[in-house]
Amino acid sequence: MLENGLVMITIILVINIVYVSFFTIRMILTLKGQRYMAASISTVEVVIYVVGLGLVLDNLDQIQNLIAYAAGYGIGVIVGMKIEDKLALGYIMVNVITKEYDRDLPKTLRGQGYGVTSWAAHGLEGDRMAMQILTPRKFELKLYDQIKEQDPKAFIIAYEPKSIHGGFWVKNVRKGNLFKYEKNQ
Repeated sequence: MLENGLVMITIILVINIVYVSFFTIRMILTLKGQRYMAASISTVEVVIYVVGLGLVLDNLDQIQNLIAYAAGYGIGVIVGMKIEDKLALGYIMVNVITKEYDRDLPKTLRGQGYGVTSWAAHGLEGDRMAMQILTPRKFELKLYDQIKEQDPKAFIIAYEPKSIHGGFWVKNVRKGNLFKYEKNQ
């Protein structure tokens, strides 16, 4: 079966796509502090890597195998990133400055389960409202849509916090109540 050149190219390509996808996910899990999951994935990852590299090294005289290996690596990076986007691990902190001071926006966002801290701010062109909003990454785009619906010209900056400690919102996350938060709490 491995004697057929097209089959060999396909196998090398698929092996490297899978390997690099696992590599990308392992790196992200490592950065997110998920040690045991990252270690488990790395065990499978190294087996895939050795098999794929072995196939290429055993057939170095076949340039198409090397090309398939390189192409698989590049495609694997893209596939790994797509998988990570779907998993959306971790949290995101979003800083928002709205054009007008609107007391309803923080209340609305809190009612939907977002962790919101808001305060009056003053900018070059007058009074503003500033907010810090904490949310799981999987709700990031939904949050942006909510904000832009209220203020299309809102200034938005987002970053991933390294650690989170304290506050009512963290307690609700631990209890599994995220986005079930009632307005009257």
